[in-house]
Amino acid sequence: MKAPALLLALAACAALTGCVTATVDEMVFNEPTEGIGDASVVILGRRHASDYETEPDFIDCVGKHIANRDQGIEVIGELEFLNALYPWFEPRTAPLYPQDLEKLLQQPPVAAKLATLRTQYMIWIDGSTVRTDSAGSMTCGIGPGGAGCFGFGTWGNDSNYEATIWDFTNRAEVGRISTSASGQSYMPAVVVPIPIIAPVQGTACDSVGDQLLQFLSSEY
Repeated sequence: MKAPALLLALAACAALTGCVTATVDEMVFNEPTEGIGDASVVILGRRHASDYETEPDFIDCVGKHIANRDQGIEVIGELEFLNALYPWFEPRTAPLYPQDLEKLLQQPPVAAKLATLRTQYMIWIDGSTVRTDSAGSMTCGIGPGGAGCFGFGTWGNDSNYEATIWDFTNRAEVGRISTSASGQSYMPAVVVPIPIIAPVQGTACDSVGDQLLQFLSSEY
């Protein structure tokens, strides 16, 4: 395939599909019938694994997605929540199971702060986006006619996240959402490199955010 045709084909792929595929699974045990009302929700990333950590920017993306789609939902920022309840929600001390909430809420400072924040739901997100296969090569140089690059590179990204919804009132897990997304990005170069990036993490963020809105919002 000639270079211009290749660029057109890749651009069409990015424009039409973003070269990303995604799947979502959902289990809901006790969904609110009219949204969460005046309560607030906090979204936290699990970071106790030794081989990866849930990215803070992904947590922020999911929170903004929910808040932008339903401005009636108060989403407490992750950093704000962690600072307010330090050190009980640091990776080494954070509760791993809903049953741990009972013991945690026996701490007067924790119970008082959660009451002030009006936090009813806590959403733990566990997972990460990783780079997978890569191929191709690119060379750049400076010649009499100027500088330029020629070549073609490609790489893949996989996103896998699971969101677990805890209800502080009932001290129980009330829902679980998992999403996976994968995509291929490209970097063709004919004089100038043109990155065509597959929005894998962004697609996963939208998928999780949309499913959480169905749980939290009375408008969905």
